[in-house]
Order: sequence, then C-alpha cells, then structure tokens
Amino acid sequence: MAMLWKFMRVAKYSKTALSPKVKVRGIPTHSRHSSSKSVPSDFAASAPCSNTVELLGKSYPQDDYSNVTEKILSKVGKNLHNRKHHPLWLIKEQVKEHFYKHYLGRRGTPLFSVYDGLSPVVTVQQNFDSLLIPQNHASRRKEDNYYLNRDHMLRAHTSAHQWDLIHSGLDAFLAVGDVYRRDTIDNTHYPVFHQMEGVRLFSCHELFSSIKDGEDLQLFEQGHRTAHKQECHTMEAVRLVEFNLKQVLTNLMTHIFGDGLQIRWVDCYFPFTHPSFEMEINFQGEWMEVLGCGVMEQQLVNS
Repeated sequence: MAMLWKFMRVAKYSKTALSPKVKVRGIPTHSRHSSSKSVPSDFAASAPCSNTVELLGKSYPQDDYSNVTEKILSKVGKNLHNRKHHPLWLIKEQVKEHFYKHYLGRRGTPLFSVYDGLSPVVTVQQNFDSLLIPQNHASRRKEDNYYLNRDHMLRAHTSAHQWDLIHSGLDAFLAVGDVYRRDTIDNTHYPVFHQMEGVRLFSCHELFSSIKDGEDLQLFEQGHRTAHKQECHTMEAVRLVEFNLKQVLTNLMTHIFGDGLQIRWVDCYFPFTHPSFEMEINFQGEWMEVLGCGVMEQQLVNS
C-alpha cells in the first residue's frame, strides 16, 4: 500500500507537490543515497534540424506531434536544482536534510533515497499511461505539453518516473527535477518549473506494528470504492496511511516555513491517487496551495 505527495510548482515562488510512499530492498548503499550525474548545459540540446531533434546526446525523429521550440530546448540540461546555492538547490537540500534526519531505516540509514538527475526526456507511456491517465484526458493535449514526437516528450511532472523507480525495488524515495508545460507566462507560471515528489510503500507490518492488536488488521479487502477509500483497501489501513501522510507533510512544511503555520487540507482528485488531498497554507492573509498528495492507486502499485 502506498502514499504519494508532490510539491507543485517553483516559478517566482515555490509551490510543491508530493507522492505516495515506497520501500527499498536490495539496493546497494552507494546507489540508494546518491544521485545521477547532471547533464552539462552546453551538451543539453541543439537546434532541431528538419527531421530530427538532438537532445541530451540522442536523436529523436520529428513527426506531426513534434512541437518543442528552440527556446525550450535551450533550457534542458541547465539543472538549476543541482546548482549549489541556487534557491532551488537550497530548497531541495532543506527537504533532503529533513527526511535524512527524521526518517531512518532499520540500520539507521536514511529511509528515503533521492533522485535528482533523471533525464527530463520520457516516453508518453511513462508520463501518462503508467499513471493510469486516460487516453482522452485533457492533460495529454499537444497544446499543454512539449512533444519530441508521438512517443517521446519532456516530462510534465516528476511522477513520470514513479513506475520505474518502484519497479526497480524502491519503497521510499524522493524525485526532483525540471518539468515542462506549455503555460502562459505570468507571475506564477512559466513553461519550465520544478517539482519534488515523494513515494512510500507500506507493508502490513510497517503500518500496523505500533497499533494495539495490530496483528489482526489487514491492508486489503474485497470491498467497494467510496469517497474515502479504494475498493481493495481496508478503512483501517487508509486511515493510518492518510494520518501518516498528512503528519509527514505538516512536519515538512513546518520545517521549511517555521512554527505557527496555518494549514488546511482540501479534498481533490488526481488520476493516480485516491483519496487525494491538497495542502494550503495561509500566506499574507490568503490560502495558497503548496502541494498535492494521496494514497496511490493500488492498480498502479500492482502493475
């Protein structure tokens, strides 16, 4: 059973969105807690020629879906979130420090591994299909995304890496990166922004071991989907995961913004979590969304 959260957008201010939780088994220590190397910006992209787009050392044939502009291609590979002392780097390091300090595995090592060097070029399958996003969903439109061709695109969210990271054996990770959407530029929107996402998977023992008579509780049942749970999850499991999820994120926001923070939770909808929530904080007298989260769809985990 998994929970997900994602810090949403970092443009002129930082918005964040997160994801469900996942677990790490059989991953060597040196690879669990290190990140892939960033791609130097001077190697990032070249202007598209008539038939192909050259990006990050690979060639992508163009077709009727290709709509990435030279301006956007010039942004790929800058990796601002990995540039020491950049505001994005500072936020990333602050979050990493919090998770490394407060969430430890059985041997005292960090429970969450961090991935901040994953390629922003993903397949359409990774960006949409693996997240159960329907074929006719509005988020797939050419008007909203940057496509290299029908099969490849610049990721629209860090969630595009969820399936691969879980499939590799991870059960707790943070993914950080630049993401791309065809937004109209204003004081809170820009076609290139950044997200950080967290995922954790729970076993029955991990979820219920601290609960009195927890050995009698179960993660799964054959039930019915309601506004509060998926058909395959027990209400006891959902309540504990939801409590854990909101507690983790409340502690994180307090770590970033300080004590005395006013927080409220809003029910919402995401294709890959249920139930789903958004966190809003009171900023200068107004409520501002800072992240989205939820219990990962079990179908996604099972796949």
